[in-house]
Amino acid sequence: MPKPILELKDVNTYYGMIHAVKGINMEIGKGEIVALIGSNGAGKSTTLNTIVGLLKPKKGQIIYDGNDLAHCSAAEIVKMGICLSPEGREVFPDLSVQDNLKLGAFTRKDKVKIAQDYEKVYSLFPRLFERKTQVAKTLSGGEQQMLAIGRALMSDPKVLLLDEPSLGLSPNLVMLIFDLIKDIKKLGVTILLVEQNAKMALKTADRAYVLETGRITLEGTGKQLLTDDNVRKAYLGNI
Repeated sequence: MPKPILELKDVNTYYGMIHAVKGINMEIGKGEIVALIGSNGAGKSTTLNTIVGLLKPKKGQIIYDGNDLAHCSAAEIVKMGICLSPEGREVFPDLSVQDNLKLGAFTRKDKVKIAQDYEKVYSLFPRLFERKTQVAKTLSGGEQQMLAIGRALMSDPKVLLLDEPSLGLSPNLVMLIFDLIKDIKKLGVTILLVEQNAKMALKTADRAYVLETGRITLEGTGKQLLTDDNVRKAYLGNI
């Protein structure tokens, strides 16, 4: 495994009185795609929201590039180089594609690099370039997902967190999104992927963790978990 860029150490997160994440330990190596799979309610999105500061852990450390993020604000964490593309896309529906992307770069001042990143996003997502003046609510589901990922990339992240990027998409678009995830990795971005399509996630990921009721129960390479009998029965339809 490459040197970790992000580590979770005994992280515990609560929703009110509900203990949603229970002492998890994870390492994400620089330049890796790491998948986090599990059933609904396992704590996957809670884990991502804790990393980016939308939720605060009650116990534990989140170490990024030598810094503990547990006491940083969400805005500070984005500036440090971690960005979340949320479940459900959450694009700004009445703004254009271009303006959605512009908001992704709101923490940045480097105008030349921002202009270069527009080009990078449009080369990754040519469909967005074709629709850059179109308002986001008129895009298809797949196009909105591309826009959500593109907006996250406009923050110039070192680590990109993707929460259910294939949710609700047709099989052809699912394949396209996973191809794009591999392309983003080639740009040098580290990716932590939460995904219900466990088969595609494990095929794409360098390594993966299985989360069950807030606890990590298995970890290994994507290939190892694809052939694990317990994973196959629980998440892959025993194929």
